Amino acid sequence: MAQAQKVAKQANFVWEGIDRKGNKTKGKLSADNIAIVKAQLRKQGITPSKVKKEAVSLTGPRKKKITPFDIAIFTRQMATMMKAGVPLIQSFDIVADGLENPTLRELVLDIKNEVASGNSFASALKRHPRHFDTLFCNLIESGETSGALETMLERVASYLEKSETLKKKVKKALTYPISVVVVAIIVTAILLIKVVPQFQQLFAGFGADLPAFTMFVIHLSEWVQEWWFAALGGIIAIFFLFKEALHRSPAFADQMDRFSLKIPIIGLILNKSAIARFGRVLSTTFAAGVPLVDALESVAGASGNAVYRNAIMQIRNDVASGTQLQFSMKSTGVFPSMAVQMVSIGEESGALDSMLDKVASYYEEEVDALVDSLTSLMEPLIMSVLGVLVGGLIIAMYLPIFQLGNVV
Repeated sequence: MAQAQKVAKQANFVWEGIDRKGNKTKGKLSADNIAIVKAQLRKQGITPSKVKKEAVSLTGPRKKKITPFDIAIFTRQMATMMKAGVPLIQSFDIVADGLENPTLRELVLDIKNEVASGNSFASALKRHPRHFDTLFCNLIESGETSGALETMLERVASYLEKSETLKKKVKKALTYPISVVVVAIIVTAILLIKVVPQFQQLFAGFGADLPAFTMFVIHLSEWVQEWWFAALGGIIAIFFLFKEALHRSPAFADQMDRFSLKIPIIGLILNKSAIARFGRVLSTTFAAGVPLVDALESVAGASGNAVYRNAIMQIRNDVASGTQLQFSMKSTGVFPSMAVQMVSIGEESGALDSMLDKVASYYEEEVDALVDSLTSLMEPLIMSVLGVLVGGLIIAMYLPIFQLGNVV
């Protein structure tokens, strides 16, 4: 804890100097003071000519965000460099030069400076927990310890790429229904606020009773015109409270995870994506030489759903007490028979990591097919919902005109 507080208090320093070959170079380091920065630079064979604390601008442009895909690209490029025989420090420089995101470039150079000053690659990554989670750091540490860092980087890169692709597909599946609801609400609100009042003025000169459906729409329009700001504020407040409840109440978050798995089609996608993530993470960690019990603990943390997290922790406890993985998975009741059978074959043949990779690939393809099916299903659904809303409002507005025509 004290070490984490110390790291948090360190300032950023920009420096310029001359390296061993007499070339001018510059960069940035995090340290407690200038003296430590100069000492670290001398260890790297750099003679510092200028070191100063980085200025913090309150009005300057915001830094570009580092996304998980950026981390996946960085990992893949590092794996490629090291597999080609490029030394680790030089790999950092080559990768940093080719990055378009300046924030990611700064992060890579900072890691490079940490490694160049004598720290391990894993310990340098642990200084940036926002971008490199525990699983990532542990796998890199395992690769450094076993002397197969380039192989581990390649495995981690493959895991990150497939994991982020899966997340993107699931997000697409969840975003589409929400977009339908939002578009329907916006179109209805515009009609109620702008179009219905025009008809209302027209109906005022009729001097006759309006149909019940038309009166309902007019009253709804009057309410929306008067209270639209309150309704909008209520929707925003509900969204904010819901988001805060998910972060602050583990019990509420777990309940929402259980509910999400029961939603038609969406729940099926979430179930299959959780199984795919289970297979992908466990395959990567187990192939890296991590003991199965420890690997299962990492998998539970990366499951993304409380139901599967609890099930995987139950599997971990069963495996720790001597139960085979296949029997533990079956006893949870959340893993399908195909996944259990494939794991059973992997255990019996001694190729568990390979079979888990096949489980992940199979269910990733299933998720892909379900997302495509949902997209195809939602397109006519959008038209139907908008047609009912817009058509209903138009019918309500034209009913009095039709009745007037019949009377005449």
